Amino acid sequence: MKFASLQAAVGVVFVGACAAPSARNWRDELDARLASFGHRNVVAIVDSAYPVQSRESIETLATGGGQIEVLREVLDRVKRAPHVRPKFTLDRELAYVPEADAPGIDGYRAELRELLTGAQVEVLPHGEILASLDRTAQAFDVLVLKTDLALPYTSVFVTLECGYWSDDAESRLRETMAREAREGVLR
Repeated sequence: MKFASLQAAVGVVFVGACAAPSARNWRDELDARLASFGHRNVVAIVDSAYPVQSRESIETLATGGGQIEVLREVLDRVKRAPHVRPKFTLDRELAYVPEADAPGIDGYRAELRELLTGAQVEVLPHGEILASLDRTAQAFDVLVLKTDLALPYTSVFVTLECGYWSDDAESRLRETMAREAREGVLR
C-alpha cells in the first residue's frame, strides 16, 4: 500500500514536471503579451548566442525554432492586433557580414528583406540597439524570443507603435501644440 502511494506521488510530480514547459509555450506567451502590450513595448527575435539580460522587465524565452519562422509568426500575430503596429530595428553590422565568414548569411538577408518589404525599418549599430533596449526596459516590458539561428548580427527588434494613431498624426498634434503655446492660445 505504501508503495502504491509512493508511485502515485511520483507520478503526480512527474506529470507536473512534464506539463510545466507547455505553460511557457512562446506562442501562448506572445499572444498573452500582445494583448497587454502597447506602444513602446518591444518584442525581440534573436539568434542563439544572444545573452539573457538581467533586467527584470526583459523576459527571454527559448523558441526552439528558426529565426525567419519565429519572425513570421510574430508579424502575423502583430498584424492581427489592431491596437499596435510594428517598427523594426536591425543591426547595421548585418549588411557587412561576409558569406565567407558566416555561411548562410546571404540567404538569411534575402529572406529577411522579403519579409520586411514595405515595413518601417531602422538600422543602427548593435551596441546602440542594446543600449536603447536597456533604456526602454527601465520603463516598459520587453519580450525576447531566442531562436536556434547561429548567424551573427541577425537580431530583429520589433518596437510596438500605436495601431490607431500614426506618426504623421502625432507630428501634426505636436506642431499644433507648440504653435499654440508660442501664440499663447489656451484650450
